[in-house]
Amino acid sequence: MKVTILGTGDSPGTPVIGCHCKTCEDARKKGWERLRFSILVENNGKTILIDTSPDMRKQLLKANVNRVDAVIWTHSHYDHFAGFGDFYRVQNNVAVYSSGEVLEDVGRFMFFMKYRENQVECYEPFNLFGVDITLVDVTHPPMRRSHGVVLNYMGKKVVVTGDTNPAIPEKSIDEMLNPDLLIADAIAPEGYRLKKHMNAGEAFSLAKKLKSKKTLFIHVGHFYPPNTKYPLARDFESFEFRGVNLEDFL
Repeated sequence: MKVTILGTGDSPGTPVIGCHCKTCEDARKKGWERLRFSILVENNGKTILIDTSPDMRKQLLKANVNRVDAVIWTHSHYDHFAGFGDFYRVQNNVAVYSSGEVLEDVGRFMFFMKYRENQVECYEPFNLFGVDITLVDVTHPPMRRSHGVVLNYMGKKVVVTGDTNPAIPEKSIDEMLNPDLLIADAIAPEGYRLKKHMNAGEAFSLAKKLKSKKTLFIHVGHFYPPNTKYPLARDFESFEFRGVNLEDFL
């Protein structure tokens, strides 16, 4: 199983349009950026997307993805589903997976597109192309439902928190324990008071609670200074899991 973080940015990405903070100016000057959030999971020649970023076309072209076999939506915010049409137009009958509430909420925006809805229940594993997948509830107000994603493959575990604040239900914590890789929402450094997301300190606390072997921050905003020492994920950063120690591939 190969996991690629296609986009690591928050909803406006980095640089932010019209912003001239130190981080955004550094991005413009040096030519780097953070695309909006999406994760690619590849196994047995098949592809799964966790969320469909507004930057989807650019991401799929750069990752050399010719076909999307399945989509998992974590919640119905624009920056997590809006890029679906970027590949919908060149293939049909795309299978999408989420809870009934998320499928309904996204469907209000996607009414003009046809795709195969697959309603799954949280905490009940399902298998896609050899990967065991479990959705868990997280807390991302004001959404009525938002999910994290747990991937299990040959004894290895990857946890994606999705967008969440620190108030993750204990039932979800139990499902997320002991990940080989934790991909955690941490939109800003410590000191930022946030209702919808975790800051870096809260993400570190979650990683400790989960006993994560390796942790990367995603949904990263321009609040972090350039060249920070925080474990910020990079766009298109990949990890492979083959039933052996993750450290062999780091």
